[in-house]
Amino acid sequence: MTDVTEAVRRARDPETRAEFDRRVESQAADVLEDVRSGRLDNRDFAVGLELEAYAVDEMGRPAAVPEAAFDAPHCSRELGVHNLELHTHPDSVAETGFRRQAAALEAALSSARAVLDEENRRVVLDGMWTIPPAEGTEAYLDAGAVTDGVFRAEHMRPIPRYVALDDAIRTRADGRISMGLPGLDDARSILVESLTTSIQPHLQIPTATDLPRYLNVATRTMGPVLSLSANSPFLPADRYEGLDAEEVLAETPHECRVPVFERSVNVDGAEKCRVPEDYGDVEDVVERIVADETLAPVLSDASDDGEDEEADGSYAASIPEFVTKRGTFWRWVRPVFGGDVPHDGDGRTTGPDNDDASVRIEYRPLPTQPTVRDTVGMQALVAGLVHGVVVADHPVESLPWADARDSFYAAVADGPDADLRWVGNHGDRIDATPAVRDEVFSLARHGLRELGVFDDAAEWLLSPIEARQSAAHTSPSAWKRARVRDRLEAGDALPDAVRAMQREYGEKAATGRAFATWDRE
Repeated sequence: MTDVTEAVRRARDPETRAEFDRRVESQAADVLEDVRSGRLDNRDFAVGLELEAYAVDEMGRPAAVPEAAFDAPHCSRELGVHNLELHTHPDSVAETGFRRQAAALEAALSSARAVLDEENRRVVLDGMWTIPPAEGTEAYLDAGAVTDGVFRAEHMRPIPRYVALDDAIRTRADGRISMGLPGLDDARSILVESLTTSIQPHLQIPTATDLPRYLNVATRTMGPVLSLSANSPFLPADRYEGLDAEEVLAETPHECRVPVFERSVNVDGAEKCRVPEDYGDVEDVVERIVADETLAPVLSDASDDGEDEEADGSYAASIPEFVTKRGTFWRWVRPVFGGDVPHDGDGRTTGPDNDDASVRIEYRPLPTQPTVRDTVGMQALVAGLVHGVVVADHPVESLPWADARDSFYAAVADGPDADLRWVGNHGDRIDATPAVRDEVFSLARHGLRELGVFDDAAEWLLSPIEARQSAAHTSPSAWKRARVRDRLEAGDALPDAVRAMQREYGEKAATGRAFATWDRE
């Protein structure tokens, strides 16, 4: 029996679950004590980033990432063998933090590309892969076998945490996970999530007890930010064989990634992945993680995988079960306790003791953007906007939670044409999208200024995103839908139109030019 299979067997054991939950509660008490003592406080605000991508072969089809790619710094394994994640160490925001983030991301991407080039493969920055593998999407996602009573998806990384999660969710779903999207009725495993990729901007908070307010504010911003960044309006092309193109275009959201992820884990009545309800105090934040349903209780001393991508540093290693539990707290904005201590411009850590930990919000609703320039622009928009609302005591904090939720799902469905909900400077309700976006960028600039970012640097960061408002297509999803529409009008079938669009997208993204400039060529 393999180590992975044994780990799944242990995760099924009620005694393992009881011990896991006991450790989570004990470690949560330690986290709260550390919050109260100031151990998780830092001197500065800081930013970090996770960028997920996928690898393709010379035909643009998903291909396995060579193991050598993960020997490079800041490159990690992800759910599918074709997925990878690039991440940055947190940098203090003041003055040059975002420039350092951009440089670090470019370096990590360059290293990954160098390894893949040797195998005739490419890294693609995109929200969802749409050119199918040679055997077809359904065969690729469904491939796998039951060994020793445990199903192992062939194209899933054999990491105990992933396989245990898949086992728990498949059991609840009776072996098939309902998806209910045009072209995707169901899936055999959570490997269906590997269709999608995201960017996850991080904002570290100097004072841990301020975390609830920042989380609540971040929830209010999700709709407007996603409406500018949607980038996954199509599933793999072969899923549309025989379907009516107009019906697909009418029923498929601009941001397919969101329903794919939600439906792949929200089975049997669970709501693991959702918009978080508002928090009270920091105790409430920690208690909700503890109370969240346990899916795959993998004990730290029973796992030999060495690939816990949820852990950050030495502090996280002291609370391993709490970190694992937080890793399945799939809220579109979520808290992270115990991240790395940020660096300043001279590479020095900025924690009180220079070797401890931090607390951050992890902003998860955004799909991967076409270029590093766009990605860092979105990172700055999120950080500046959230901080700007807080320091300005902006009335959008009073936006009812239900309106924030509806605004987010409107952006999922309609991208740049979403019916957004906002509260203006004077406490008046604003529903006109141009007015909402004007306030969003104004607040982002204010927030960046308050974080110590010079005006010229803020302009460099935000201009590629702000320019989307006057571009031919406001979001990448709108560009993709327009390109597919053009192909359909020229007589292509929908699967061929999606393939052609994807090849053009890949060519343009590979230039590194910001998305807003694409239609100026």
